[in-house]
Amino acid sequence: MKRETKYKIIIGLMILATATSIVLSFMSIEQACGLVGGTSCSTVQNSSYETIFFGIKNAHIGLVAFPLLALLAFFELKRPKKYQKIAITAGVMIGSVLALYFLYLQFFVIKAICEYCMIVDFAVLISMALIIFWDEK
Repeated sequence: MKRETKYKIIIGLMILATATSIVLSFMSIEQACGLVGGTSCSTVQNSSYETIFFGIKNAHIGLVAFPLLALLAFFELKRPKKYQKIAITAGVMIGSVLALYFLYLQFFVIKAICEYCMIVDFAVLISMALIIFWDEK
């Protein structure tokens, strides 16, 4: 398969993760979680794990990280450079470790599922799978 297709899919996934981060950042928890109809979302978003790094909401970190990864993937698509590919791989790898951690928290610690968080986590994990398994020939 073409490498261009891989990066287009990654861009799409990062745009989806960005849109989800926007919802979680700028809508009230009641509004956002009401859209998907569950109290589990509110439980996760109101937990002590909503802010993992330096008191910054996880969704706010996503507002920076996901557009940056989308932009790097776009530049890799237009003008491939080794450092861009390394930066994308490193960013998605860090995101994947965090996604697995957040999934663990939701399933085993908080015991509630945030649908928006699942979208973000799976977007990052799918991106990691593309990076690992997609042959760029």
